[in-house]
Amino acid sequence: MLRRRLIFAGILFLTLITVSVAGYRLLGGPSVTFLQALYMAVITLAGVGYGEIVDTAHNPALRVFNMGVVLFGVAVTVYVFSVVAAFLVEIEITNPFWRRTMQKRISELRGHYIVCGLGDTGRYTAEEMHRTGTHYVVVDLHEESIKRVGETHPDLFRDMLYVVGDATEEETLSRAGIEHAKGLITALPEDKDNLVVTVVAHQKFNHLHIVARSAERKFADRMLRAGAKSTVSPSHIGGLRMASEAIRPQVVGFLDLMLKDQSQTLRVEEIEVDASSPWVGHPLNQIKIHPKHNLLVLAVKNAGGTGSPKLWVNPPDALVIRAGAAIIVMGDVKNIREARHEAKAVVAVP
Repeated sequence: MLRRRLIFAGILFLTLITVSVAGYRLLGGPSVTFLQALYMAVITLAGVGYGEIVDTAHNPALRVFNMGVVLFGVAVTVYVFSVVAAFLVEIEITNPFWRRTMQKRISELRGHYIVCGLGDTGRYTAEEMHRTGTHYVVVDLHEESIKRVGETHPDLFRDMLYVVGDATEEETLSRAGIEHAKGLITALPEDKDNLVVTVVAHQKFNHLHIVARSAERKFADRMLRAGAKSTVSPSHIGGLRMASEAIRPQVVGFLDLMLKDQSQTLRVEEIEVDASSPWVGHPLNQIKIHPKHNLLVLAVKNAGGTGSPKLWVNPPDALVIRAGAAIIVMGDVKNIREARHEAKAVVAVP
């Protein structure tokens, strides 16, 4: 498509020069040579402001023609430059060296997420990944879809890593670094394709946390049996959102403000605590999550211990953190990353 526009722009520009040269020669009289007419056409279209070598002061018809050349020349020149610029950008994007560089960056990722499909659902998924500083790779069958999103949201997707290919094929997922990925989100338009991606990914990489988009309930059950940890129905989520807008508008307004505020990135996140974490065996008041990181502890999942609930909401300060627990906190993404780093660091908690 872009190459056709480039060819059309070139033909349009050459046609304008040809018409300009012919007009200068015919209206300028026998004294105007081909070189003079060509020179006049070039400086007029380029708008460099050189003096006229073909006199139009005493030739009203030639002056009117010159005005037409100027007006059409500006429009055509702007169009040609825009098409050429777009073509150069396409060359840069499709440059083999650039592709090898991006593939090398993908191969170096560890613990990232793979987003399959960059449609409406996938785009919002990638946007949230970007805002929270989560490493991710997009897989889409059509490069035009990726370029369109990049043009619409240049700030968010300028450095987006992606792979062009069929997400239902293992080779494509391998190029996206599925061997080292932490999770996979399949948001393809068709439920059947999402089911295939789930099966392909889970069969060989059963450690992945797979989340699948499902429009129909029957496919949601199949995806869960195939290895997906959870499924999301856009219509179901939309219905819950509409009900919430009516029942609890202030809560919805708060959540929207939390997600859309550009000055800070407030999120509800989880901090995983593995067996090697320095937080293991220490109570919450000794870890000091709120004083040190300005994070609000909402709950602790799988806190451990006799008689403790699986999900402890608003946990007491004396609750001792066990290995395998997940601390659910609310706060700025930057502070959450710092707390995660501390939870993984092999140092003693004072």
